[in-house]
Amino acid sequence: MFRNTFEKSPGAQTPERDARPGLILAAVAVVQFMVSLDLSVVNLGLPQIGAALGFSEVGLTWVIHAYALTFGGLLLLGGKLADRYGRKRILLFGLALFGLASLAGGFAQEAGQLVAARAAQGVGAAALAPAALSLLTSTFPSGKERVRAFGVWSATNAAGGALGVLIGGLLTEYASWRWLMFVNVPMATGALLMAWRSVRSDAGSGDRGRPDVLGAVLATSGMVLLVFGVVRTDRHAWGSAATLTTLAIAVALLAAFVYVERTTTRDPLIRLGLFTNRAVTGANAYNLLLGVAMASSFYFASLYLQRVLGTGPARTGIEFLPFAFGVVVGAFLAIKLGYRFGPRALLVVGGLLAAAGFGWFGLISADGSFHADFLGPSIITSIGFGICLGQVVSLATAGVPAHESGTASGLLASSRQIGASLGLAALGTAAHRRTGGVATPEALNEGYALGMTLGAVLLLGAVLLAAIILRRPTAPRGRPRTELGKGDG
Repeated sequence: MFRNTFEKSPGAQTPERDARPGLILAAVAVVQFMVSLDLSVVNLGLPQIGAALGFSEVGLTWVIHAYALTFGGLLLLGGKLADRYGRKRILLFGLALFGLASLAGGFAQEAGQLVAARAAQGVGAAALAPAALSLLTSTFPSGKERVRAFGVWSATNAAGGALGVLIGGLLTEYASWRWLMFVNVPMATGALLMAWRSVRSDAGSGDRGRPDVLGAVLATSGMVLLVFGVVRTDRHAWGSAATLTTLAIAVALLAAFVYVERTTTRDPLIRLGLFTNRAVTGANAYNLLLGVAMASSFYFASLYLQRVLGTGPARTGIEFLPFAFGVVVGAFLAIKLGYRFGPRALLVVGGLLAAAGFGWFGLISADGSFHADFLGPSIITSIGFGICLGQVVSLATAGVPAHESGTASGLLASSRQIGASLGLAALGTAAHRRTGGVATPEALNEGYALGMTLGAVLLLGAVLLAAIILRRPTAPRGRPRTELGKGDG
């Protein structure tokens, strides 16, 4: 199906001339589905994991944090490595590491072994995610093929997160928590084989000068500490000395990184001139807020179903299916609309739909039901997400030079991950304070409703960003306007 759709389009620009675009798209789709799945599939199995491996209550959170830290902290470096040493090489390395780490995690016998495996998964994901996205942008640089490709990518991206809840619930209830790790192995193997066959080897830009090692160390350390400081707010308050100190050091390291990038004579980790591209800057700002919304929607909605309505893990996963289907519908709506309207217009429409869905979620009731309180808003929200996802990626990578496409992809993935970490911690804190520390269904419902309402406000902020910052994107000379979309100029 992919080959017929993408290989035979006349006039398509295909830098990977001896590659198979359809197989490349399939490999990238599997990669994105797997990475998104891994962000949510483990959550419902945490109680079983804790009991099996003897985790303490605090230690159990590191099953999530170990992955989030390495994934979020190394994304910029992963994108730069893809540019410097070649997309195929870094993609295959990331897939191999991710698959092996998943296998090791499934066989873990102690808590420390599982945490180490999750950290290694994050390293692999940080390498393969920007390499795969860079590969997609270079294989489908413009036209209808690009619109279709990003539609497929966005559908698999968000469907992986939504279906992760279903798969996690089913595996936890009917199999074993170990399958939450093993499930990644066949996907990583399949994607590796497809990438090996379809992707042309590229030398990268290794001859562009000496690598900026200091900048890489500063950026990676700063990003890791930033995520670390945020994810620990479930144990240390935002105003605590531990949190403020960690975040202050993170900011200082990132400020030093910016200074080094401005003054270095080496090949910088990220060229700061990239931010003069309004599409790159605006899309990343939008993406950060979108990351907040997506992470909080899965978090609050799953807790509402389980802790307020009393739904079991497997049924909770099943009740998330309309969300997954809504994302797919939104992605394919974006394909159809993308032939007539530009990415900016679709970001506005998708953001407004998602904000409306979050506003509806804010009306949830403690004595409500799945059909009355969850089904409608989940469909509206997910369709909005599906419309947005491909457009923000397309804008963030349009007009970026080929030798910087991995860096741009890593930057975009970083903004989503940082948004998810920051937003979930902030909205989770606000929700907890609203409950007053009381765990009754009524109090929890009040907290979750507030979190969803705040998510709606942030999405409206994202819509304003799209309307203001992205109002007049300009294409570089010699580049077709189809990269930025019709009607956006």
